[in-house]
Amino acid sequence: MLKRAIIVLAAVVCTTTGGVAEEARVAFPESYATTFENYLSLDRTQDPDQIIRLFANGVALEAGAAGKELPDGSVVVGEVYSARKDSDGKVITSSLGRRIRDKMLAIAVMEKRKGWGDAYPEDLRNGDWDFAIFSPDGKRLEKKDLNTCRACHAPLKTTQHLYSLQHITK
Repeated sequence: MLKRAIIVLAAVVCTTTGGVAEEARVAFPESYATTFENYLSLDRTQDPDQIIRLFANGVALEAGAAGKELPDGSVVVGEVYSARKDSDGKVITSSLGRRIRDKMLAIAVMEKRKGWGDAYPEDLRNGDWDFAIFSPDGKRLEKKDLNTCRACHAPLKTTQHLYSLQHITK
């Protein structure tokens, strides 16, 4: 009974704290803008007021091009921007019907390392991917609830927990 209570308590702490100790393991990739490939830019589906530019490192791109599972060491970066708005606060779209980038809000990072998924309950597990969110100047945003990211990506098992896998693979 005590063993079961300890296991349940550990699961609750991990779920409610967002795995704070594990969050720091995803580092800000300082030179991503020049060393990663910008493989996709689009209006963000989760937020109608945002745009995202996605970058992947060579490890992810090479495996994706070969049609393989993205290996440990794969890193995907998303620059999240606000959409430009008019004086009434409505999102402005281009003649192509796309949102127009305004200010960078954050930089979201997904990194894959062996065993990282073990720290989370099944409903928040993304294989061995983990997440971090940084300010535009590269400072970790500690108060962001990364379980929102984990929960959103967790169901995407058939696409390696990425919304954009088809754009990395050939």
